[in-house]
Amino acid sequence: MAQEAQLKRIVTLPFLVLYGLGTMVGGGFYALVGKVAGEAAMYAPLALLCAGLLALLSGLAIAELASRYPDSSGPVRYIREGFGHEGLAGLAGVLMILTGVVSAAALAVATVGFLQDFVAVPEKTSIAILVVAMGAVAAWGIGKSVAVVTVITLIEVGALLYAAAVAEAGPLDVAAQWRQFVPPLEKPAWLGIFSGAFLAFYAFIGFEDMATMAEEVKDARRNLPRAIIISVLLTILLYLVVSMIAIASIGPAALAASNTPVAAMVAGHSWYSTTGLGVVSLLTGLNGALVQIIMASRVVYGMARQDGTPAPNWLARVNPRTRTPLRATVLITAVILVLALSFPLTTLAQVTSAIILV
Repeated sequence: MAQEAQLKRIVTLPFLVLYGLGTMVGGGFYALVGKVAGEAAMYAPLALLCAGLLALLSGLAIAELASRYPDSSGPVRYIREGFGHEGLAGLAGVLMILTGVVSAAALAVATVGFLQDFVAVPEKTSIAILVVAMGAVAAWGIGKSVAVVTVITLIEVGALLYAAAVAEAGPLDVAAQWRQFVPPLEKPAWLGIFSGAFLAFYAFIGFEDMATMAEEVKDARRNLPRAIIISVLLTILLYLVVSMIAIASIGPAALAASNTPVAAMVAGHSWYSTTGLGVVSLLTGLNGALVQIIMASRVVYGMARQDGTPAPNWLARVNPRTRTPLRATVLITAVILVLALSFPLTTLAQVTSAIILV
């Protein structure tokens, strides 16, 4: 009897770190840094640091569990091992999958909506093409998928560094104004900081998805925990540098008032700067949708291999040619397509938030 195909262990530590960065950097920070500044004012960098430290604590826990149980179902396996309760583990898996598909649908709709600001395209047709294309990349092979995520991640990070480099204030200006970023020991300031940190945590969500890559990472017990910790630390550093330069350049009020706060940093610099950042914002949606498809399909595949879960056994198959869970990926892509074509962005975003809260 021929041996059944397995997921391909091809992802190395550097690519996994970049994959982790790609799950966090992007839409969250690009959209939320202004909102965080609206809550915490000059102390927005500190709010981001607080959120980052909270994410790091969660990351350390997931890193430890991932090193013990390198399983593609991730938290589903952790809950089963920790509580010995199949129903609770199955519920967690279903919620993870729902979060992935609804979030991916929301990102697809948002990306097409943003594209329509540049060029007139038919909405439904564009959504269908986008979702199918992302599903095809996810099914093509994990090496190709990670390569796509890596390229987009480098563009996202590069765009943030570019915005920081051409902004009115530079690192020397920030260093000269460092006292302005230190809050007083007063209740209103810290209420704003903690309120901003609550918002800012969304900009770090995604590192937990790295755990579902466990069966496709080389030396997962060693590299997966390292990658989680490194990617969170790099994200914290990047957010701190860019947010401080942004506030020193245009102030927290201007950041809070802008719908595109990163683009506001380079406003007036050149037309290609704002246009380029607009294109990057579009790419963040593509990146996010691809990552969610990969995550949800791996959770489905991991659950289908285990007894007592809602996932049927026929989904626990790896295609011998692509070395990906092809059936699970096709199913997840189809569900995302139906959701994206059936519901508006606001509904999808609200449902995503509700599932995450549950």
